[in-house]
Amino acid sequence: MRGNALLLFSTARLMALPSTPLDRDELRQLLDHHAERINTPDFIAADPVQFPRRYSSLPDIEIASLLAATLAWGRRDMICRDCTRLFSDVMSDRPYEFVKSGAYENLPDFNIHRTFFSANLRYYLRGLAAIYRRHGSLADFARAAGIAKAPYPSFELAARLGNALAEANGGLTDSRCLPVNLSTTPLKRLNMALRWLVRQDGIVDMGVWDSTVMSPSQLVIPLDVHVARTSRALGLLTRASDDRRSAEIITSALASFRPDDPVLYDFALFGLGVESAS
Repeated sequence: MRGNALLLFSTARLMALPSTPLDRDELRQLLDHHAERINTPDFIAADPVQFPRRYSSLPDIEIASLLAATLAWGRRDMICRDCTRLFSDVMSDRPYEFVKSGAYENLPDFNIHRTFFSANLRYYLRGLAAIYRRHGSLADFARAAGIAKAPYPSFELAARLGNALAEANGGLTDSRCLPVNLSTTPLKRLNMALRWLVRQDGIVDMGVWDSTVMSPSQLVIPLDVHVARTSRALGLLTRASDDRRSAEIITSALASFRPDDPVLYDFALFGLGVESAS
């Protein structure tokens, strides 16, 4: 059977698959195989998910998830280097205490990661401090906002979170913390943080939020260049733009295979994309 043979393909050959399109069963078999291969504890050490996994309290996990995901663009080794500096050197591995104390207001000006600076961090943490004062956790903030009732809860959360950040910063917005145009952004970084917080298979993702906040079935694929490249190679996406609509299309296609947990396949799509680029 061609589907079984495909599991033995090198990643380089896999990325040439548009010339030999897969049928539905073969595609699911391929995605299942690579998701299982990549979604293992070994994935953690080279990925920014390692940072929220350092902590046991919900506020620490939530804050570390948001910040690590916010810095998650570019090379993963550089992301992890800069996250280490942020959490260990700046926050002394106590992110919630750092937010609660307002210590961020005394930070000097410095570069944290690429175009994200301490001024951007101060902006973000002012908003999070206000959320935690009012709600106690980001989960309770999201629950109170009723995001689970929205067609795409992550985009509803982004809107509510963006409003809270702006309110805490005199009405100003900062797109380096959170995208402003929610009609077009794929919202990759927040969707990544939500994958960590919501998926509950107990392997890489932490699953500290329950279905009263949102369910794994409601997650949207964190669309980056690797996921987009693999999705096009496998026929899951034909659009040229890496935007919100493309993220929705890919997620819908994945949900046809696994409606309860479509974003499990992020491991396959991302992992194959990284391997093909190396």
